[in-house]
Amino acid sequence: MQAFFIILGAFIVLVLGLFIFTLFLSSTVKVERSLVIPAAPQRIFPLINVVRNWELWSPWHDLDPNIKITYGEKESGAGAGYSWESRNRNVGTGHMTLTESRPDQYIATNTDFMGMGLAKGYFRLDPVDAGTLVTWGMTCDMGQHPIRKVMGLMMDKWVGNDFEKGLDKMKRLL
Repeated sequence: MQAFFIILGAFIVLVLGLFIFTLFLSSTVKVERSLVIPAAPQRIFPLINVVRNWELWSPWHDLDPNIKITYGEKESGAGAGYSWESRNRNVGTGHMTLTESRPDQYIATNTDFMGMGLAKGYFRLDPVDAGTLVTWGMTCDMGQHPIRKVMGLMMDKWVGNDFEKGLDKMKRLL
């Protein structure tokens, strides 16, 4: 019986320790990846600004060939967007809208992962000698829930890998 209370006490201390640890974690997560693409910003911009073109390079489209996509009335620029539905848990269901579009320079997005939170994304196109430095980033608020904050620690690896795949596909298209 004494062993049970020792194990129970250790478990409680562990849970409390993890909870206290999460109090010091930021609830804001930022993920960002960049890649130089040997093309002018004018060639890259339409791949991002025209939402139908995301099917050509978005890493999440490859995860589910049966993904159902519904496009909004506007197909490019601020206000353009699409919704998706997938049974693949790595894709899920959501809606993405372009919120800002500065030709050949910058695009901002809002992505609602339906129940998983809202992410604010962005693409920056910076001319460099070798072409264009394309930066794909996102920020999201994980809230104060301890488990979500711990998940936030892993977002850079999880989402960052997908960003790298998408940027690489974009590069291969040009």
